[in-house]
Amino acid sequence: MIHSSAEGAVVSIELDRPDKRNALDETMVSELSEAFVDAVDGGARAIVLTGRGPVFCAGADLSGPVYDPAFLDKLVTTLQQIEATPVPVIAALNGSALGAGLQLAMAADLRVMAPDAIAGIPAAKIGVAVDEWTIKRLSSLVGTGQAAGMLIGCDPLSADRAHALGFANRIGDLTDARHWASVIADLAPLTLQHYKLVLNGDGARDEPPVERSAAMMRAWESDDLAEGRAARAEKRTPNFSGR
Repeated sequence: MIHSSAEGAVVSIELDRPDKRNALDETMVSELSEAFVDAVDGGARAIVLTGRGPVFCAGADLSGPVYDPAFLDKLVTTLQQIEATPVPVIAALNGSALGAGLQLAMAADLRVMAPDAIAGIPAAKIGVAVDEWTIKRLSSLVGTGQAAGMLIGCDPLSADRAHALGFANRIGDLTDARHWASVIADLAPLTLQHYKLVLNGDGARDEPPVERSAAMMRAWESDDLAEGRAARAEKRTPNFSGR
C-alpha cells in the first residue's frame, strides 16, 4: 500500500489504497515509516509524499484503527519521524487531505496543492480529539483564527485559501512537486537541516499542561465518541450529549 520510486536524488513515496481513499491503517503506517527510513538510507536528498488516485489521504481508517490507542501511538511516532527526517519533505496534495492526511501534510516541510484539493480536520463530527501538536502546528501554518474555523467549525481549507495563507507553498500537481524537489535536492544539505530544525521549533512539540491532556482524553473516553462511532456505522447523524 506504499510505493517508492527514485529519480536522481529525489524519492517519491505514494500512498496506494485508492479504494479506501488512502485512509491509513496500521499496515500502511508501518510501511510508510519503513519507506522514509529506506529513502534516507538510500541517499535521498529530497522526498515527495503523495497519494494515488483522486485523494491524498482521507485520514485514519474509521472502520476501526482510529479508535485503537496502539494505532494512534504508531501514527504519532511516524508523524514525528517524518517531521525529523533530515532531508526536505514535500507533501504533494493531489486531492483532499483530511484528519491524519492533514497531519501528514503538516509533518512535511513544504506543501504543493492541486487546485481542487482541500484540507480539513472533521474530528468534532465523530467525537474524537486531535493532539496538541496538530492544533499548534495548524495554528502556526494558517493562523489561529483560520485554525479555529477548521477545528471548531470543521471548515475545510481550499487550495487558493491555503496558498494565500502560506499553508500551501505552491499550487500544482505531482510533476510540479517533483521538479521543485529536484531543485531543492541540489542545495546545501547541512543548511537545509538547520532550517528544518529551526522552523520545526515552533513550540508544537512542547509538553502540554496536564489539564489540556486530560481534556483530550475525556473526549477519547467519552460516550460521545461511542455515539459518533455508532452513528457512522448506522449511517445517521450523531446525537452528542457532552458526556
